[in-house]
Amino acid sequence: MRGWAEPGLGCSLVGVMEQPAGKRCRGRWGPLRPAVWVWALDRLPGLRGSGCWGDGHSQAQSQALHPLALPADPAEFPKFSRRRRCCRPGVQLALLGLVTVMLWAGLLTLLLFWHRDTVQNLKQLEVAAAQNVSRVSKDLERHNGDQMAQKSQAAQVSQDMKEIQAEQKRMKAQDSELSQNLDALRSDLNNLKSQSLNERSTALHSLERLQEEVEKLWMELHVSNGSECNTCPEKWLNFQRKCYYFGEEPKKWIQARFACSKLQGRLASIHSQEEQDFLARYANKKGTWIGLRDLDREGEFIWMDENPLNYSNWRPGEPNNGGQGEDCVMMQGSGQWNDAFCGSSLDGWVCDRLATC
Repeated sequence: MRGWAEPGLGCSLVGVMEQPAGKRCRGRWGPLRPAVWVWALDRLPGLRGSGCWGDGHSQAQSQALHPLALPADPAEFPKFSRRRRCCRPGVQLALLGLVTVMLWAGLLTLLLFWHRDTVQNLKQLEVAAAQNVSRVSKDLERHNGDQMAQKSQAAQVSQDMKEIQAEQKRMKAQDSELSQNLDALRSDLNNLKSQSLNERSTALHSLERLQEEVEKLWMELHVSNGSECNTCPEKWLNFQRKCYYFGEEPKKWIQARFACSKLQGRLASIHSQEEQDFLARYANKKGTWIGLRDLDREGEFIWMDENPLNYSNWRPGEPNNGGQGEDCVMMQGSGQWNDAFCGSSLDGWVCDRLATC
């Protein structure tokens, strides 16, 4: 059993019906159990005309419904209950329609806003796409221009490379021809040098022999007259009627030979131990060229004065031609002899000539 009360009006209502129903106390409704309605009015004199029962009930009717005079048949009240319930479906439909319209209006508003934003975004994207297309088009044109320029440069470089290769081939051919000509000139020059050296050596040798013969004849003439021949030029040393000059400029063997010839002498020839000791005392300690060689025939050593090798002072194991082409003889610092390469440069060389009377 359910009840309703309106404190402001001082009314309370308790009712029981045979079917679910509701009553209103200032607009409040609720279900009732199936029974006879029971209600009470706490303050009947203050009850307004509308009463606790709503539209169509007067104060007299309300007072007639006193709890002490409840009607036994609740069928007296169905009209009011049906009239109140018959209005609820229309109101509910109206409210439902209004809510539906408002929802659709809100949804359409949202759709309109979304559509507007979408259109704006699409326009912005279209503008950005157009700008990108324009920029890409410009970049593509610039790239095409650069590519064409690079192709032109590549073609020019290729043409230059072909010309350079052709010039290189021509220069190689010229270089080969020049190299052959140079080799021929070198061969001719070497032949001329060899021929000139041979001719000069022959002439020098003839001059030395002639000079030696003249000196011998001069000495024999003075000896026959009873004169002593022991006079030497300046810077020459006298020993046993011979004069010796010790050179100090670095020279090769052939250069030392020519230097002695200019001094009207020749590279010294040694024929005795006394002469060897004298030369060893004044010779350069780093090595000195002497007038012994086997240039004409390997192993056959001959002095510059054409005398045979009747005296020698070889170092142990010498001569050995160890370096191939060791055809000239040098005196070491110890005084011993060693065959050496004629093209080597020594700091010392010694010349001899006959003393004058």
